[in-house]
Amino acid sequence: SEWFQKAAAHGDAVAQYNFGLLFYKGEGVPQDDAAAAAWFRLAADQGHVGAQYNLGVLCKNGEGVPRDYATAVEWYRLAADQGHTE
Repeated sequence: SEWFQKAAAHGDAVAQYNFGLLFYKGEGVPQDDAAAAAWFRLAADQGHVGAQYNLGVLCKNGEGVPRDYATAVEWYRLAADQGHTE
């Protein structure tokens, strides 16, 4: 997780997404939905499709962020526009 953190801190979207996954799953770091959402958001803002989808899931479920179906749909749409099939 140290390498993901370093790359994520330097703005690498893939690393930010992966670091978000570590927090979401609690692998190597304490499980923390809010931290996962923050890292997914950084990657999603750079166009990372997986982060966009996962941020939609967090918004839909109210995990780490306030439940917001409209925002969830926006993130799902962005991911779908890039070919994400879920």
